[in-house]
Amino acid sequence: MKNLLKIGAFLFGAALVLSSCGSNERSATTGWKYNDTKWGGFEKLDYEGQTAGPNLVLIEGGTFTMGLTEQDVTYDWNNVPRRVTVSSFYMDETEVSNINYREYLYWIQRVFGESYPEVYRNALPDTLVWREELSYNEPFVETYFRHPSYDNYPVVGVSWVQANEFCKWRTDRVNEMILVEKGVLNLNTEQKDEDNFNTDSYLVGQYQGDVRKNLKDLRTGGERPVRFEDGILLPDYRLPTEAEWEYAALALQGNQTSEKDERISDRRFYPWDGNTVRYQKRDKYQGQLLANFKRGKGDYMGMAGNLNDDAHIPAPVRSFMPNDFGLYNMAGNVNEWVLDLYRPMTSTTLQDAENHDLNPYRGGEFKELELDEDGNPIEKDSLGRLQYRYVTDEEAATRDNYKTGKVYNYLDGDKQSQAFYDTGEHTLISDKTRVYKGGSWADRAFWLSPGARRFLDEEKSSRTIGFRCAMTRTGAPSGNEDKGGHQFDVKRKRGSRRY
Repeated sequence: MKNLLKIGAFLFGAALVLSSCGSNERSATTGWKYNDTKWGGFEKLDYEGQTAGPNLVLIEGGTFTMGLTEQDVTYDWNNVPRRVTVSSFYMDETEVSNINYREYLYWIQRVFGESYPEVYRNALPDTLVWREELSYNEPFVETYFRHPSYDNYPVVGVSWVQANEFCKWRTDRVNEMILVEKGVLNLNTEQKDEDNFNTDSYLVGQYQGDVRKNLKDLRTGGERPVRFEDGILLPDYRLPTEAEWEYAALALQGNQTSEKDERISDRRFYPWDGNTVRYQKRDKYQGQLLANFKRGKGDYMGMAGNLNDDAHIPAPVRSFMPNDFGLYNMAGNVNEWVLDLYRPMTSTTLQDAENHDLNPYRGGEFKELELDEDGNPIEKDSLGRLQYRYVTDEEAATRDNYKTGKVYNYLDGDKQSQAFYDTGEHTLISDKTRVYKGGSWADRAFWLSPGARRFLDEEKSSRTIGFRCAMTRTGAPSGNEDKGGHQFDVKRKRGSRRY
């Protein structure tokens, strides 16, 4: 009994020491105490790192050769190989499914349906994409999106614009869920019109919500809402950039010779090893197809009794083997929208390509919050969102790091694009054409290569195009266990490093 009391006293004393150490932590700059109301209440978090949102997996970034991995049989020369680096990010394990998208529509109808029915109508996928003049696909028009048999199949008929709106909605719903589960807000399913949770509006104080218990304010001793600096709310869901998508699809880490070696043993033509679309290891799966695609003319799934990919149209989003990042269907099933604007030239042709080889992306339009005369964000719009404006070229001209507000055609490389793309007269390319990648259930194997790319108008859709979401990774690229980056011990006397 005495020993138990001694142990208890020791643990209690240790807890007091640890807590006092935490409260007495001081600034290395001023010597002032952190997290102490008496010293002004400046907060320094013991931040554990960004958590992964629902269905997201961490894609550890790195360098790779972006571009075609197979012969350019179309002779487009629109993805010349070049070495780039992609920062770490998160990506959906699967394509967005029909039931995922129907949840989105349900929320829109519940919140905006009475006052703004056009918001719901604008979000509806185009189910008529299944129609064809000489095919009897009419049943899919009625069943593919809404029938429960297809709940876990990838949503199609969604335009690039609609996919981006889904990403915005998902950001807000996930962050609202986080605040509810942390006990900051009460769950409120009666939100209507502009009075709905929006992450940006909440952070600037234009949405309060049904508060349960705010965070302690160390400056005043009272309470305050969650701030961006608290690291509680997640960054935005968005479409992946083309470079991110291609990097994630290749998953070259699976061919790394060892964990301590940067060398890759073999290149990849597809998101798996080898130059064929069949499983090669000698086991029960040998010879089976690794993706859902059109094997040949008129052959979408093989013969009865031995279906080769078991899918005449898209397959469920968790079909086939995931790649080495754990991502399903990065080849075949449905093509996927990416964030980039389509241009036929790549950065390898640019004179200053070395300045654009980290997270390459084309399609940026820089924007800033609309502010009132006092420098505060103007009132949110009728849908509850903050209002933004695009940066003008005159404003950008005062900068050193960028000179234009809309960088669609920046250093594009060919003479025609330096003026404009005259869509419908000389080319189908315009400032509204977006890239899609991955190949689909209706494509031949060539399009399964991660480097292959095609384009479509951002407001159009197809029965062969779906999407998945991505999210920026903040902090250490290798995950939360690597808070300080690449660590090593230094032997000061000998000057050597021990890894």
